[in-house]
Amino acid sequence: MTCEYSTDSSVSGTIPIRVASATENHSIQFHQYHLEDMGRVRVRKFCELEDREIAQSEIGKGYEYAKDQVVAISDAELQDLPLPTAKAIEIQAFVPLESIDPIRIAEGYYLVPDGQVAAKPYKLLRQPLGRSSKVAIAKYAWSGRERLGLLRVRDGAIVLHAMCWPDEVRDPAAVDPPNETVSEEEIEQALALIDRMTQDDLEGSEFTDTYTDALAKIIEAKREGKPLPEAPEPEQPGKVLDLMAALNESVQQAKASRGEDADVHEMPKKKTAKKQPAKKATAKKTTKKTTARRSRSA
Repeated sequence: MTCEYSTDSSVSGTIPIRVASATENHSIQFHQYHLEDMGRVRVRKFCELEDREIAQSEIGKGYEYAKDQVVAISDAELQDLPLPTAKAIEIQAFVPLESIDPIRIAEGYYLVPDGQVAAKPYKLLRQPLGRSSKVAIAKYAWSGRERLGLLRVRDGAIVLHAMCWPDEVRDPAAVDPPNETVSEEEIEQALALIDRMTQDDLEGSEFTDTYTDALAKIIEAKREGKPLPEAPEPEQPGKVLDLMAALNESVQQAKASRGEDADVHEMPKKKTAKKQPAKKATAKKTTKKTTARRSRSA
């Protein structure tokens, strides 16, 4: 494969490259088993017309454009598509990174120069791209379709990120939450939380995959016939927290974790209508129970 860019007939470049995955999946993978005897359950492929299992060598791609009318497409035909991007990553433009909505950016791949002949043109693209505040937008063919990509520099390597086409991003209006008003005090408190939780990088124990670690502990315990680790109890299950109280508590925790003074001035409580005497006793009782529950959880 090659990486190509040009502005006109006098300025152009072609770089022979190889594509290498830039990420790894460390999730624990499961297989399906028959629970009665733990025999492996596998998916077998049958031909509907001949009613028999067929080998992978007998299977190919096809497109059904009408009922009972299928056009077979071979891998060789897909490789020879009449597209300039079929065997090349073709750079279309350079744009500021901040102009790209992150929702459109997907998985990443390293572009590796293919041979010594590619070293200089690769470096000639990598160094100016790394010095600028822009990224390259390219088109390329991948997995049977033409895709849009973003090229950037990471620690001396060019990274290709797959991108969604504009019409592949759903309109947020389809999932817009119901209208709800918030006070300026609530917004200021939320901004204080953001300020307290701001850090310079993503280093730290809070950015580790605790789900995979917990799953590994369960597998190890079952393998050794030991009791399963107990799940931590959720805090105040089923209770809807007051937004202001939750934000205050979050700010306190963020400050305490940084060794700062955890004193936070509480926002003024909203005035409530007077209740009947009979309901006052009930309210006090409820408050007492809630306080006791919090003391036990603490």
